[in-house]
Amino acid sequence: MLNPLTWEGFGEWAFIASAFAFLMLAAWRWERRRRDGGASGRADVMVYGVTAAWALVIAGMGPLTFVAQLFETLRSLGWLSLALVLFTRDGRHASVGPVRPVFASLVFVELLQPLLLLMNLRSGHVPAAQAMIFQISVLFRLLVATGALVLVHNLYAGAMAQQRTALRWTCAALAMIWGYDLNLYTIAYLAKSVPAELVALRGVAQLGAAALLVVGAVRGRSALRFSPSRAVAFQSLSLLVIGVYMIVMVGAAQSLAWMGGNASQLVQLGFVFVTSVLVVAIMPSGRVRGWLKVMVAKHFFQHRYDYRAEWLRFTRTIGRAGAHAPPLHERVVQAVADITDSSSGLLLVPAEGGELVLAARWQWPTAEVPAEAVPAGAVPFFEKRGFIVDLDELRAGVDLQGEKAVVPGWLVDEQAAWALVPLLHFDRLVGLVILGRPPVARKFDWEDFDLLRVVGMQLASYLAEHAGQSALLEASRFDEFNRRMAFVMHDIKNLASQLSLLSRNAEKHAENPEFRADMLITLRNSADKLNALLARLSRYGGSGSEKVEEVDVGEILRAVAERYNAPGLARVHLTHVSPCPVLANREGLEQVVLHLVQNALDASPDGMAVFLQLHADGLYCTIEVIDTGCGMSAEFIRNRLFKPFVSTKQGGFGIGAFEARELVKAMRGKLEVESREGLGSRFTVRLPLAAAKPLMDSIGGSTGSADKKVA
Repeated sequence: MLNPLTWEGFGEWAFIASAFAFLMLAAWRWERRRRDGGASGRADVMVYGVTAAWALVIAGMGPLTFVAQLFETLRSLGWLSLALVLFTRDGRHASVGPVRPVFASLVFVELLQPLLLLMNLRSGHVPAAQAMIFQISVLFRLLVATGALVLVHNLYAGAMAQQRTALRWTCAALAMIWGYDLNLYTIAYLAKSVPAELVALRGVAQLGAAALLVVGAVRGRSALRFSPSRAVAFQSLSLLVIGVYMIVMVGAAQSLAWMGGNASQLVQLGFVFVTSVLVVAIMPSGRVRGWLKVMVAKHFFQHRYDYRAEWLRFTRTIGRAGAHAPPLHERVVQAVADITDSSSGLLLVPAEGGELVLAARWQWPTAEVPAEAVPAGAVPFFEKRGFIVDLDELRAGVDLQGEKAVVPGWLVDEQAAWALVPLLHFDRLVGLVILGRPPVARKFDWEDFDLLRVVGMQLASYLAEHAGQSALLEASRFDEFNRRMAFVMHDIKNLASQLSLLSRNAEKHAENPEFRADMLITLRNSADKLNALLARLSRYGGSGSEKVEEVDVGEILRAVAERYNAPGLARVHLTHVSPCPVLANREGLEQVVLHLVQNALDASPDGMAVFLQLHADGLYCTIEVIDTGCGMSAEFIRNRLFKPFVSTKQGGFGIGAFEARELVKAMRGKLEVESREGLGSRFTVRLPLAAAKPLMDSIGGSTGSADKKVA
C-alpha cells in the first residue's frame, strides 16, 4: 500500500501521475494522426506509450529492479528515436548525416545496459562486482544523457527561424528529461547510490515534461499565443497579494506564538485587529485598485490597453439607448474619460461665432466654465495639428507646439483639468473634451495619444452625424411652418386689401363728415396693424425692412420694469443703468427684453426678483437679465434653448428664444447665456454703441440696407 508520508510513496504517486499524462498524450496524438490520415506522429505515439509503461513499472516495482531498468533503456531509445525523427521533419537532410554517428553511438551505449543487468544477476552474490557494475551502468547513463542534451541543443539552434516555434516546447521537454537524468546520475555516481528523494522527484520532472509537450501540441494546433487578459492578470495579482498577506500573517502569528505567555496572546489580538482594519480600509479603495491596474499594465503587458475590451466598452457607452440614457454629448465625455480612467470631464463645442462653449458635463458640477470657454482664435490650432494638450506639462512650462498661447487661463488655473482632447471630423473641430484628473496620477505616453486620437475621430463622426440629423429635422419643421404661414399671410393680405379698399371708398362716398372721419380712423388703424403683422411674419423671408435708429436702452429697460412691477410688489429691479445709446430697432429690442424678463420670471420661484443691468463695455452696450431660478443644463442650452418648436412650457410654440436671438443678430449684436442648474441664469445682450458705428463699418464693411435707414 502506498504511503504518502515517505519519499517512496510520494515518488510512486508522481510516477503514476506522469504515466497517466503520457497515456493521455499518446491517445490524443493517435486520434489526431487517425483524423488527419497521415503517417506522421507514429514516433510520438510510440515514445509516449513506452514512457507511460516505464513510469508504471517504476511506480509498481521500484526504480532499481531488473524490469524497471530494462524499461528505462527502452524509454531512452524511444526519446533518441524521436529526436532523430525531429531532425528529419525539419527538412535538414544535410544535417542528419553528421549527427547519425552520434545517434548510433548513443544507441550502442544504451544497448549495453541489458548486458550489465544480466551480469548483475549472475554476480549478485559478490558485493564488489555489484558496486562495479552499478558504477559502470551509471556512467553509461551519464554519457547518454550528455550526448542527448548536445543533440537537443543542435536540434533547436540549427533550426530555421520559422521552425523554432514548433520545436521550442518539444526541445524544452527533452531538455528537462535528459537534464534531470544528467543531475540524477551525476549524484548517483559520486554517492555510489541513487538517492530516494531524487528518484521521487524524477516523477515530477516527467510530469513537467508532459506539460511542456501539451503546451507545444496546443500551440502547434493553433496560432493562439498564451497571453492572459488584463482582468485575469489583475485578479491574479490580487490573489498574489492576498497570498503574500496570508503568508505574512501565518509567519507573524507563528513568531508571536513562539513568544509564549499572555503577552503573546495580547500581541496576536492586536496584530490581527490592526491588519484587519488596514485591509478593510485599503483594499476597497479606488485609488489602490487604480494603482494596481497601472502596475499591471506597465510591467505585465507590452501594451497599456486591452484594445478589445476598450472598444467594447466604448461601443456600449456610445450606443446606450433608452429613456434613462444620458444625452449623446455626455456619453461622448464618458467614453473618452473611461479610456484614461478619468473621474470627470467636460465637452466644448463650437458656437455660431466660432468660439467653443460648454455643451455637457460628466461628473464635474464644480467646474467654473465661462460663456466663451475657448476663443475662436484657438480653434485653428486644434484643427491643423490635432494636438492633445497635457495640461500638467503646460503648467510646468513645457510648450511643445505653441499650445500655451491658445489654452485659456481658466483651464490652466483649474488644477483638476488634466488634458484636452480635440474631436476632429475631416479636419474640422466639432468638439473638445476636457478630461479631469484620474485618481492615480500618471503621465501620458505614445499609446495614450494614439488611442485618444482614434477615439476622438470616431466620436467626432458621431457628433457630426447628430448635428446633421438635428439640422434636417429643424429644416423640415421650418418647411412645415412656412407652408402654414403662407396660407395665413395670404388670408391676412386679402383682408388688408379689402380694408384698404373700404377705406378709399368711404373716403369718396361717405356723406356724413363726422362718421366719415371716425370710419377713416378706424379703418386706417386696422390696416396699419394688419400690415405690421405681415411685416413681422415675413421678417425671416429676407426683406430686411426693420427700421434701425438710435435708441436709449435705459428708457426701454425702465418701461419693461414698470410693466411688471405692480404697486407694492417690485419683481424686476434695475440695479445699474448707464447711458448707452445704441443703433437698434426699438420694437424689436423691446420684444427681446420682454421675452428674456418673462422667461426669467417663469423660471424663478414666487417672490424672487429678476435683476436688470445696463453698462457700456468697450464698443458695445451690455444688457444683463439675471435670475436666481432653476437654471439650465449645458445640454439644454446647446441643443434645445435656441431650437425652434422646442418648448418646455405647456402650450408654448418654442420660438421665443430663437426669435430673440435672431432679432439681436439682425441688430449686429450677440446674445450669450450662462446658467447653472439650481443657481440661476444670466442672459447677456451685446449691441454696438451708436458712437461706434463708423468704426464698426470700417471693420465689418457695409451693414446693408438696414443701416441705410438710420433715422
